[in-house]
Amino acid sequence: MRDIKKLARPNVIAMQPYSSARDESGGVEGIFLDANENPFGENNRYPDPYQQQLKQKLSQVKNISPDKIFVGNGSDEIIDHIYRVFCNPGKDKVMFFSPTFGMYQVAAELNEVEIIDIPLTSDFQINLEEAQKYFADPHLKVIVICTPNNPTGNNINPKDIDFILDNFKGIIAIDEAYIEFTDQNSYLDKVNNFPNLIIFQTLSKAWGIAGARVGMAYANPEIIQLLNKVKHPYNISVLNQKAALESLSHKEEFEKRKKIILDEKEKIRQELEKLSMVTKIFPSDTNFFLVEFTDANQVFQKLLDQAIVVRNQSSKIKNCLRITVGSPEENEKLIAALKKLN
Repeated sequence: MRDIKKLARPNVIAMQPYSSARDESGGVEGIFLDANENPFGENNRYPDPYQQQLKQKLSQVKNISPDKIFVGNGSDEIIDHIYRVFCNPGKDKVMFFSPTFGMYQVAAELNEVEIIDIPLTSDFQINLEEAQKYFADPHLKVIVICTPNNPTGNNINPKDIDFILDNFKGIIAIDEAYIEFTDQNSYLDKVNNFPNLIIFQTLSKAWGIAGARVGMAYANPEIIQLLNKVKHPYNISVLNQKAALESLSHKEEFEKRKKIILDEKEKIRQELEKLSMVTKIFPSDTNFFLVEFTDANQVFQKLLDQAIVVRNQSSKIKNCLRITVGSPEENEKLIAALKKLN
């Protein structure tokens, strides 16, 4: 296993991170006259820059120590920071497997990181034979794997992920945004075994607070310290930390809503199978379906005309729409509209 510090950019290792007023006070509670805040109001104080209370709650929920947790402004911030820490602009490379979440590419282009895009196989699995050709490249610093994958909806074969863990010595970042919807085990318990592994998850999907923009990265403390170095000082607001704590404190409600979503998902699948304009429903381990239509563009527009918004994926996967499971009432309207179009 290569030294994490040797994988990181030298300037990141050498830099001194910004020291906020709250950093320097050492967590002392009292009269705050150090940060030029307004003394009046309900949200007048800067938030805890390291989200200690939220990390303690996540530690309980995820059964992982707080020093292995980074909290980001959505997973987007985490993706960007992984590239910033480990990839030298104009020199280093990232690998991912398309079609997949578009922010991997956007963040790479923004950070001037060369992209090695390996297309998934016909059944949306990793082409290991092609991928491993690049493993020895010293400039390939990061491999990103989305499982369950977006927009295809399927789990990536664990044996393929294990092969990459065993054979690639750079950073392996596994995006588990939809992990709560699948029966497949999280790779979270492997963080202790692989110092180069980063797992990132989110509260936007199953936990239902997409508006709060809270994502989490789990990794060995050395990686967490590097991510903390490059993050903005107060990257998660007081309001968003409160929203996250509130959501995580209601596990029974979380389970109840998840069950409704999964039950509704099965109902949608059964109804889609009856439609002649549906040519394929791809296997789904998420809260959405990738569906192939005879004419996806037409269906997309007709639904949009009725104020039903789905995601047109035809530019990535021919004649395919991505349909998220909504509330029971929303799903009924969707199915009724599709039946009229059929």
